[in-house]
Parts: sequence; structure tokens; C-alpha cells
Amino acid sequence: MNFFLISLLKTAIVAGAFMTTLAYLQWIERKVLAHIQLRLGPYRVGFNGLLQPLADVVKLATKEGFVPSHVNTFFYVLAPFLAVLFALISVCVIPFGPSVEIFGVRTDLGLADINIGVLFVLAISSVGVYGIALGGWASNNKYSLLGGLRSSAQMISYELPMAIALAAPLLLLNDLSLRTIVNEQAGFYLGFIPRWSVFQMPFPQIVSFLIFLVSAFAETNRVPFDLPEAENELVGGFHTEYSSLNFAAFFMAEYANMITVTCMATALFLGGWQPLWPSEFGSDFVPVILLLAGAAMLFYHGVFEPIQGRKWDRVSFPAFGAIFAGLALLFLIPVLKPILVPLFWFIAKTGILLFLFIWVRGTLPRFRYDQLMNFTWKFLFPVAIVNLLVTAFAVALQGQKN
Repeated sequence: MNFFLISLLKTAIVAGAFMTTLAYLQWIERKVLAHIQLRLGPYRVGFNGLLQPLADVVKLATKEGFVPSHVNTFFYVLAPFLAVLFALISVCVIPFGPSVEIFGVRTDLGLADINIGVLFVLAISSVGVYGIALGGWASNNKYSLLGGLRSSAQMISYELPMAIALAAPLLLLNDLSLRTIVNEQAGFYLGFIPRWSVFQMPFPQIVSFLIFLVSAFAETNRVPFDLPEAENELVGGFHTEYSSLNFAAFFMAEYANMITVTCMATALFLGGWQPLWPSEFGSDFVPVILLLAGAAMLFYHGVFEPIQGRKWDRVSFPAFGAIFAGLALLFLIPVLKPILVPLFWFIAKTGILLFLFIWVRGTLPRFRYDQLMNFTWKFLFPVAIVNLLVTAFAVALQGQKN
């Protein structure tokens, strides 16, 4: 009975945390892009604009869901549903932390652990293109159709180097279960170099990691690979004819795919929840130090340097500082420490990769479509093949020595 209750509790927590992250990832992106471009970004709705995602949801939910008369209504409505469905399913097999004991029951920090987790994520991501392609076709609009065709060609093309890039570290780790893969990356070389896939011998997978990241940008239709929704050529691309919650569903799927690929990169290449250096050297205290530093900064700006013209900062900044300090104390509780510290490392690595996605959007221009396809077939694919062959040779050579 406890097992089912804990499973339901984990499902509710993961679902709530994931959906909240989807909402606030959009706010974070707008904030980061604003700072890159020397703007403030959203700050009027709630403290520092924190209620902006809620306002956006209310706005989109109350807008008229206009369905053009010339569309194929069934597939037009089905397309955003499929896009969101396939984007959300993959998170079920991603491990967020080690096995822990809760209420006397041993359980994994994650929803499911299947022995072919990597193949499952690849399979789901490969059919995720149907949502965008179907939306472009069902809209019965030439711009939408071109956007859907671009997405199909782009995602299918970049799936090949992505799959080959994933195969290389799998040769080193010799398993398809994501939890086992993370466990195989535990430990340190020379006592301080982590045994993550990007550093793991006999052939470090930094090249595979970079290929995977580039392919992930294309798979999620992010800048500089956002050709399916190129407004200077295709108006809005595949979502030109969509409005209200149907329109929001496509972007919800985009952000969900971003989280999925960054979680996969963290688990496969960056050691998952494994720390950057050994715990005996103080890695367990990193979240406490960061949270206390954030609390101190909030207290300082709230008391001594509030933003001009924002009178509530004298209250809101110290209030959030107190929340940060309270979170820091949670990491010092012995019962919670085995759960929270691994979660911190996993979330921190994933967050850095998500920041990279946003940073690239605010920095690089969009490619031309011929550049996009030439890059994958003439450069990325051959490099992925060579990297896989070299890795296989190194693994075979090490096996003969052993």
C-alpha cells in the first residue's frame, strides 16, 4: 500500500514541478533575453513579473479559439494535442536522483526505470514531429504547410547524428537504462576528475556531447534552427492559423522538449545527480552556500538599494531572501540531505543547459535552410560517425588489454 501511495505522491510532485517549470521557463527566457538586450523584461505583474506566466495563461484561455473555415478540423485540433502528449511522455523515464528510503519504502527519484530508457526517449522524440507536421498540413495554408515540411525534414535529418552521438557513450557505459547509466558515471579519476561521460576513459565524449547539443537545438526548433516558424518567410510557419490554447500548446511542447533534451544530456553526459567534486571536499554544501548568498543579496538590495520607483521592493526582496534562507536550512537536515543534494546537482546541470538554449537565442541569427541541411549532412553526420568509430576502437582496445 505504501508503494502505491509513494508512486502517486511522486507522480503528483513531478507533474506539478514539471508544469510549473514549463510556465516559468518562458518567464526566465524573457528575463534573460531582456538582460542580454539591456531591457527589464516583464516586471509589472507580481514581484519582478513573477505572476506574468499566470497572466499569459489567463489571456490565452480567455481568447477566442478561432478555427478557420478552410482547415481540416479534426487534425487541426489533434495536432497541438499530439505535440504536447509526445513532449510530456519522455519525462516519465528520466531519473532525477538515486534510490532513497521514504516512509520505510525504497524508491527511485523518478517515475519509472525501464531497461531501454534511452531507446524509449528516442522513439518518442522521433514521433514528436507528427504534431508540427500535422498542424502545418491540417491548416490548409501554404505557409503552414511549408513550415510543417521544413520541420519534418529538419527533425528527421538531425535525429540521425543525435542517435549516433548517443551511441558513443553507450559503448562506454554498456547499458540502456538511464538510471544505470548515471550510476556508471559515479566516482572520480585521480580523486577529483568526475567520471562523467564527457571525461570518461578510454575516450572522453566531449565531441558526442557537442553533437547532441547542436542536434537538440534543431530537434526543438530553437534558434538558430527555428526555420519551421521563420516569420520573415513563412509568417508564423506551422502555427500561423492557430490561436488561443491551441497556439499555446505548441509552445508548451517546445519548452517541454527543451527540458527533456537537457535532462537527457545531463543524465547521459554530465553524470546526472553525481556531484562535480567529492563530498568529502564539501560538494554537499554548495546548495547551502549558493542559497545563503542569494538570500544575502536579496536582503541587501531590499534594505539598502531598492530599485527606484518600486516601493514594494523593501518588502518583497527581504521576503524572498527569507525563503532562500529557509531552503538553505532544509539542505542541512540529515533526513532530507540524501534527497535534496542529488536533486540540486541534477537541476543545476539541467538549468545551465537551459540557460545555454536561451543565451543562444539572444545571440545567434537564424540560418538559411540550405545552410541548415548542409550542416547536418556534410559536417555533423560525418563527425558523429568518426567519433563513434574512434570510441568503438578505443573500447575494443581497452577490452583486449583487460
